[in-house]
Amino acid sequence: QVQLVESGGGSVQAGGSLRLSCAGSGFTYSYSCMGWFRQVPGKERELVATISSDGNTRYTDSVKGRFTISKDIAKNILYLQMNSLKPEDTAMFYCAARVVTWYCPTRGADFAYWGQGTQVTVSS
Repeated sequence: QVQLVESGGGSVQAGGSLRLSCAGSGFTYSYSCMGWFRQVPGKERELVATISSDGNTRYTDSVKGRFTISKDIAKNILYLQMNSLKPEDTAMFYCAARVVTWYCPTRGADFAYWGQGTQVTVSS
């Protein structure tokens, strides 16, 4: 059974940093596409970043240069290092997985597994 559990969210002032983690079980990160998405109430879920089976990364324009997605295959943990946080980064952040695949999509609908989410709040 695939499970994803996020942690690391919290409240921080603008300019600060947070690192999100996503611990996975029931599959291997080495042959999966992993992603971070975020959602604000009343708005659609937004792709933040993805990392493919072979480590290729992709970011939405608004976080390029500030956020870094990475994974520890041995521990089956996905990370999102967030620096220079802005109030507009405030959202619920979700980890997602598309398992047993070389294909790494950008649409949330193409990811089969999701974590419960972790809240990130950035104050000005």
